Amino acid sequence: MKRREFLTASCAAGLTGLQGASGMAYGSSAGRDIYELRKYTIEKQAQKDGFDAFIAEAGIPALNRIGINPVGVFEPEEDINPVYVLLRHASMDSIATATQKLLADQEYLAKGARFLNAPAIDPAYARVESSILLAFTGMPQVEKPVTSAGRVVQLRIYESPSVKTGQKKIEMFNRSEIDIFRKTGLHPVFFGETLTGVKMPNLTYMLMFQDREEQKANWRKFGSHPEWKKLCAMPEYADKKILCNITNLNLKPAKYSQI
Repeated sequence: MKRREFLTASCAAGLTGLQGASGMAYGSSAGRDIYELRKYTIEKQAQKDGFDAFIAEAGIPALNRIGINPVGVFEPEEDINPVYVLLRHASMDSIATATQKLLADQEYLAKGARFLNAPAIDPAYARVESSILLAFTGMPQVEKPVTSAGRVVQLRIYESPSVKTGQKKIEMFNRSEIDIFRKTGLHPVFFGETLTGVKMPNLTYMLMFQDREEQKANWRKFGSHPEWKKLCAMPEYADKKILCNITNLNLKPAKYSQI
């Protein structure tokens, strides 16, 4: 082998080794879901009715046809605004190409025409915010842990003062907090690190329960669990060091939600 070829091959092998070591230390993204979490601002009942009809009849079927599955839709228990939509993607390419694929779907365009063609004087919704999240290594795929018609959900967003402290909270979940959630009946739907979006750096997760009574009872179980007390007593995981704000939302799945 010529010297130049030998050096090139050696460098390539070295880089492969470093990538492998990095993957072991920090966790590869392979096999982990990518989520898009949308927050729709709805201003009036007519918009909410049109939104529901569009998502149920045109949006979800078309999204499923291009491989985005499942689609979760979650709304306030006593109000019409805001509405959250969770889209599970298999890759970043899925996110990048979804809009053009949908706009090439004639069935989608026909069934969703009223919503998609809404004029500026009568918009289908006020605005939409979107965040892209990468599933945690400790829970790499979305789950639907409760299937009853009366199930409820809890959406929580943990903001951290820096990227480094945000990663420490993710480490805490991956280390054992997710397992403690499962043991105490805090049934997880997903955990995601926000890659792009608002209120960064943050992590976002969702829990599901049979009803609000189970939610309250199982949070009490979690708070008194000996493994949780041991974990949260570790100085490096103190809330005052790694968290600066928590958003807590009680929602319910729309009747047509796939989660």
